[in-house]
Amino acid sequence: MRILVAGTAEAGRSIPVSQVEAAADLYLKHRWKAPRRYGAVAPLAFVLADTKAERLDPVEMQTLAIELEAGLFPGRPESEKGAGQVCLLTFEGDETAVLQFASLSQASLASLIAGRGYAGPPGHVQVITAEEIRAVPSAPSEAVIDETLQAALSQTAPAQGIPVARAAEPTAAVAVEATPAARPAPSAAAAKPAPIAEKPKPPPPPATGWWGLYHPPSESFVGAVIGLRADLLAPRPTEDAALLTRDLTCLNDAQAAFAHPAFQKGGDAGMLFAPFSFWNLTNPASQEAYKRRLSRYPLALQARLGATIYDTPREPSLGLLGQIRTFLQPHFAFIDLNITEPNFPVATLPGELATSITLSLPEDDLRARVEAIGQFASAQGAYRAKGVRQGVTGLRDPRELEACRAAGLRFVSGPAISDLMASPIGAAPAQGLPLKVA
Repeated sequence: MRILVAGTAEAGRSIPVSQVEAAADLYLKHRWKAPRRYGAVAPLAFVLADTKAERLDPVEMQTLAIELEAGLFPGRPESEKGAGQVCLLTFEGDETAVLQFASLSQASLASLIAGRGYAGPPGHVQVITAEEIRAVPSAPSEAVIDETLQAALSQTAPAQGIPVARAAEPTAAVAVEATPAARPAPSAAAAKPAPIAEKPKPPPPPATGWWGLYHPPSESFVGAVIGLRADLLAPRPTEDAALLTRDLTCLNDAQAAFAHPAFQKGGDAGMLFAPFSFWNLTNPASQEAYKRRLSRYPLALQARLGATIYDTPREPSLGLLGQIRTFLQPHFAFIDLNITEPNFPVATLPGELATSITLSLPEDDLRARVEAIGQFASAQGAYRAKGVRQGVTGLRDPRELEACRAAGLRFVSGPAISDLMASPIGAAPAQGLPLKVA
């Protein structure tokens, strides 16, 4: 069961996810009693089990929608009808299908609500609000599948260059039109010289660059992490389609970097990490797009390559993590989970699912960021027991680096460590931080 709250942004309200989850948990605790079982598996996602029933009772689920809506938006005036509407999506299927449904993005849920289906295992899906109960198809039509794949391809296809000869044609046309019709044509001797063609504009800077991955104990760089220059100017987008496009761009540019001398046979190269969206890795259509890019990766470099999985939930499904690891392992020796909460419950994570966990520092003041480093470092014993390395990314102040060094954290990256470089740096000693590359 997935819970969506619609219309709050338009009404100028913001309901915390924790408040919605607490209200749903309270309802289920009192109504979904043993031998029935339930549990939260992702934000606003619950798995419900009833061994005595073949199907969920939609009327009972509608009662939950009504009570949640009334509890979250008490005394809502009639003028705000539609603002703060609670919508439940129920999915009935086997365990794998249920877990995949629990991990669907908001865009995929909107597609289900609209009757377009989703690219996952089939199941019985119902949309339930206080006003209606309706079944929707779980499988997308062929037209929807084609549309999704074409959209992904069009967003990731490289732009076609304009031939120089064709670009010069408009200049010639303007010169002809500017000649007065009544004036006789000038003689060859008096003819003006042809205008000098404008110099071609320099190509735009590459979309990606490389952050140096620094190892404070040895005062050296041990690899690089590919990133987008757009992130230096604005926060990254949140929509799955936009994130997929970004990831595919990074994978393309990372492949081009394999020709760098540091990554040739015998070269002194470190690790190279490429990004993947956690939620796109659970979507079959997105997986196909990733797979097409990864099919070009040379197997000889697998031992040096790492995958950084961002937007990892605080309590990710172990089943989904296992599937993600199985998908990435043929191409990447290192699986890094990128987290935003320093108190990530690593004790509940099987050690074989990840080789490292990296904390992205919050967009906050220096004090809060240093405190996050300290809180993350305080769990070093639990990380060592699991055989999982710790890293911190997004460092932007030398004092943050010193905090990581003092805490014994071994892998760091960010503007305080290096500029966003045009090519990856191999394993090399640091020549002063931040590393400046011309």
